[in-house]
Amino acid sequence: MAHEQDAMWMREALAEARAAAEAGEVPVGAVVVKDGSVIGRGRNAPVQGRDPTAHAEVAALREAARHLGNYRLDGCTLYVTLEPCAMCSGAMLHARLARVVFGATDPKTGVAGSVLDLFAEPRLNHHTAVQGGVLADECGALLSDFFRERRGQQRREAQPLRDDALRTPEERFADLPGYPWAPHYVSDLPALAGLRLHYLDEGPAGAPLTWLCLHGNPAWSYLYRRMLPVFTAAGHRVVAPDLIGFGKSDKPKKEAAHGFAWHRQVLLELVERLDLRRVVLVVQDWGGILGLTLPLADPARYQGLLLMNTLLPTGEAPLPRGFLDWRQMCADKPLYAVGRLFARGNPHLSAAECAAYDAPFPGAGHRAALRAFPRLVPEQPGDEGVDLARAAQRFWREDWQGRSLAFIGARDPVLGEAVMRPLCAGVRGCPEPVVLPQAGHFVQEHGEAIARRAVEYFG
Repeated sequence: MAHEQDAMWMREALAEARAAAEAGEVPVGAVVVKDGSVIGRGRNAPVQGRDPTAHAEVAALREAARHLGNYRLDGCTLYVTLEPCAMCSGAMLHARLARVVFGATDPKTGVAGSVLDLFAEPRLNHHTAVQGGVLADECGALLSDFFRERRGQQRREAQPLRDDALRTPEERFADLPGYPWAPHYVSDLPALAGLRLHYLDEGPAGAPLTWLCLHGNPAWSYLYRRMLPVFTAAGHRVVAPDLIGFGKSDKPKKEAAHGFAWHRQVLLELVERLDLRRVVLVVQDWGGILGLTLPLADPARYQGLLLMNTLLPTGEAPLPRGFLDWRQMCADKPLYAVGRLFARGNPHLSAAECAAYDAPFPGAGHRAALRAFPRLVPEQPGDEGVDLARAAQRFWREDWQGRSLAFIGARDPVLGEAVMRPLCAGVRGCPEPVVLPQAGHFVQEHGEAIARRAVEYFG
C-alpha cells in the first residue's frame, strides 16, 4: 500500500517535471505531502528565474513552508523525480522532513547515495528517511529524452556557416534591453540548405494557443518583446522566428538569394517541424505579406489572425505611394541606420532599444536582405508571389473560419489606414480595426496593450 502511495505522489512530481521540460528547463519536479495532501509543488526554473537556487525541491519546500506557516516541515514527505543535490538535501534536513522519496539516481551530483550520502551522515543532528527508485524508469526517461533533444539542438546550433553567408557575432546581442529569452536554432529544414534560422520559442508546447509572430523589414524578433510576456503570462506559447537575413539568423551575402516563395517555404517547414497548432497568426509588414499565405497550406493549424500594418499585394492595384517612397529611399541610401529609423517613428524608445535594432547588421555585407526585400514586394501580375497573394485573398474573404482582430498605427506613412482598412474588410468576420493614434509603422512598439486585448479576445 505504501508503495502505491509513493508511486501516486511521484506521478504528481512527474507532472511538475514535464512542465519544467516544456519551459526549457531540466525536467525535475517535486511535491511535498502531509496528511495525504500536496502542500507544496515545485519545478526546476534556474534558467527562467536566473536563480541558481531555483531547483524543484527548493520551490516545493518554500511553498509548503508558506502553507504551514513554519519553516519546519515535521511529518512531511518530499517526492522528487531526481536524486537531490547537496544544496537541496541540506534544505530538506534543515526543514526536518520526515521522509524523502526520489525517482532516478544522479551519479554526478546526487547526495542520497550516489556521490555521497548526506542523509546518512551520523554527525548531523537530524536524520531524514530516504527511499530511491520510485518510478525510476519513467523519471529517468524524461531526463534522457530532454538531454537527447538538447544535444540535438546543440548540434543544430553548431551548424557550420555556409561560405556564401554571414553570421552576426553573438556579442552584438549581449544584454539587449527587454530581450532575455534563450535562442533556438534550426538548420536542417530542406529549404534552408544548411543556413541557420533563429527563433524564440517560449511557453508550453501543449498551450491552448500558440502565437506565431512574424516580423518585417528591417526588424527582427526583438520587435515582439513587449507582446511576448503578455502571451506567456496567459499560459500560451509564442514562436517568433527571425527571417533569414535578419536578427540572429544567417545572412546570405547576395541579394539574389532572397525570394518570396523561398522565404515562405522556410516558414512552412518551421511550422511543420514545430508542429504548431491552435495558432494565432500575428503579422505586420513582410510578416503579413508572407504570413497571410501560410494558412493556404494547412488551414486546420490556424484559429486566429492578429493583423497590424501590412498588405496583401495581388498585383491588381498599384502599390501604396508611401511604400514606393520607402523603396526608393532604400535604393538611394542602402546603409541607412535602422535604429535611427525606429527612433524617428517611436520617440518613446530608449537609445539602447534603438541600438538593438541595429545589432544584427554590423556591416554592409550583413544587409543584403534589407536591400532585397523592398524590391521583392509583388507589384505586377506576373511577379513571384502574386498568385499566392490572390489565393490568400480568396481564402481570407471566403474560407476563413477563425477569429480576427486588427490594429492600425495611424502615423504610418507606408501602410497606414488607407491600406489597412480595405485589407481588414477583406477578412471574413474581421471586426472594425482599432486605430492607434500614436503608433506608426512598427505597431508592436505599442504592443503590450495590444497583446492584453488580444489575449482577452482570442483566449
